[in-house]
Amino acid sequence: MLKKECDAVVIGSGPNGLAAAITLQQAGLSVLILESRDSIGGGLRTKELTLPGFRHDVCSAIHPLAAESPFFKTLPLDQHGLEYLDPPVSAAHPFDGGGAAFLSRSLEETARSLGDDAGRYKDLILPILKDWKYLAPEILDELHIPDHPFKLARFGLKALTSASYLAGRFKTKEARGLWAGMAAHSILPLDKLTTSAIGLVLSTVGHHRGWPVPKGGSQKIADALAAYFISLGGEIETNFHVKSLSQLPSSHAVLFDITPKQMLEIAGHRFSSLYQWQLKRYRYGLGVFKVDWALDGPVPFTNEHCRNAGTIHIGNTFEEIRESEKLTWKGGHPEKPFVLLAQQSLFDQSRAPEGKHAVWAYCHVPNGSTRDMTQAIESQIERFAPGFRERILAKNVMNTGQMESYNPNYVGGDINGGSLDITQLFTRPALRWSPYRTSAKGLYICSSSTPPGGGVHGMCGYRAATKALKEVFDIRN
Repeated sequence: MLKKECDAVVIGSGPNGLAAAITLQQAGLSVLILESRDSIGGGLRTKELTLPGFRHDVCSAIHPLAAESPFFKTLPLDQHGLEYLDPPVSAAHPFDGGGAAFLSRSLEETARSLGDDAGRYKDLILPILKDWKYLAPEILDELHIPDHPFKLARFGLKALTSASYLAGRFKTKEARGLWAGMAAHSILPLDKLTTSAIGLVLSTVGHHRGWPVPKGGSQKIADALAAYFISLGGEIETNFHVKSLSQLPSSHAVLFDITPKQMLEIAGHRFSSLYQWQLKRYRYGLGVFKVDWALDGPVPFTNEHCRNAGTIHIGNTFEEIRESEKLTWKGGHPEKPFVLLAQQSLFDQSRAPEGKHAVWAYCHVPNGSTRDMTQAIESQIERFAPGFRERILAKNVMNTGQMESYNPNYVGGDINGGSLDITQLFTRPALRWSPYRTSAKGLYICSSSTPPGGGVHGMCGYRAATKALKEVFDIRN
């Protein structure tokens, strides 16, 4: 039975909802999480999507930002069952002909794989790597007066540029290709401003911490966060689909781990006309088409580095990836899409029966696309791993509509909670003094539709909760 009153309600149990709830509960408040599905996690669920014994991450798979999250690192998640495994190679980028560039913990080793661009790569990444302990909290925050303005400015001069602009630093196909794969995580055309930001962050984190895999699946991150939250006295109610504020128990604050579209449906009548107008104008980005495979063996990549990497960026040269992403942005479906592939079971034997493997991949598609991209994705993998199709035992596909059905936050298949271009980087979901505060007292948005945006780091939830603590409860966190 739903409790009659509490201090705060959090709607949604993704990483940001869990982070917000923990922050509030740590302050001594009574907090209730409401989740519409039968299990917690949002983008952190792991399920048997193909065959019994094959455990697939339904959405997020590799977690560099979770391991580096300034908030998550303060929590005793290891005491609640979370263990990270580190692939020898964080990410690899194969090329036609059998070669590959790769990202490893060692900056020197990575640079050597880039040939004549070794020095240029170090010149780009080393200053950020040296400043990372100062930059991480600044980057994963809303627009604010920084504690380390000169360090942040030095990073920002690079980060706010387009990936195409920074690619001009490099001469080799290896460096340019590796950079394209990193920047394409922005889910934007590489000619857009700010596409360098995610590439720089992911490259730096790879050298600072690596790109780890949670043992047992992404669900383990959500389970650990929830277990810690419950240990503090928090409560979680699943199978509770919130359609109206009238369904909620009496509380002083409500935090929404959902996107503007759903928040308008639930609480739009409480918002000012200006705020409603802003939320209705919020723009969602490209969608994804995802495939999970149960395999009779590992993906037979030609290149050794690819056979030892947690993540593979499949797209060949910078130019090929740039054109693929540009075509997708314009509403097209490339014959050779940029593909992100994760092979967690190489490093985590709990993911598949002995000798078998569970593999995950997706490509970007226009928002709302219903095109079946399975053949295009498999052809791209086969291109660099001949014999891949022969190892397929079963597969599960999810188009943009199925992604949204799985998680309503993935509007049109957008897993980033909205486009992260220059106009929405700091003003998501609306132009306000605080992006987390709505126009209605006591109502806050804490999803990836707020800064710093998509990724499993919990910082959107943490930042929103600290605002609520200060403004509603007069508690300085």
